[in-house]
Amino acid sequence: MEPDLSVSRDINAPAATVWAALTDITRMGEWSPETYETSWNEGFDTAELGARWTGKNRNGDKEWSTEAEIVEFVDGERFAFDCDWNGYVFATWGYEVTPTDAGCTVTEFTKDHRPEDVRAGSVKISGVADREAHNAAGMAETLARLAAACEG
Repeated sequence: MEPDLSVSRDINAPAATVWAALTDITRMGEWSPETYETSWNEGFDTAELGARWTGKNRNGDKEWSTEAEIVEFVDGERFAFDCDWNGYVFATWGYEVTPTDAGCTVTEFTKDHRPEDVRAGSVKISGVADREAHNAAGMAETLARLAAACEG
């Protein structure tokens, strides 16, 4: 999958520490400015290929939930998940962790799968007109929060 958008940040913490934080899906609300709560779906309690969870999202007075499923998982390195709403996969998100001498570089990436004719409807759900700019800002904030937690 070739992402539409990616944001990277160097984090001065061991790659294993950052990986553990990222793959603890229940902590996503600590990092993301849009997703405020996540919980594993029944039968899942750890990040692995095929694991599913529910995320609750908010933008201003708009709130919505999505289901996610891990579709790529390379332990300690990379994972990606499809997000669906009512059975329709609208986006793939993921993270890649690369060790460096000072800690690691984390790259968050996303691919928008929505066809043009459904994008206006998603604006009504989320209140986000420019999803690319919104995602880029949110990704930078997510990685900054992750860095603060892992470096602290």
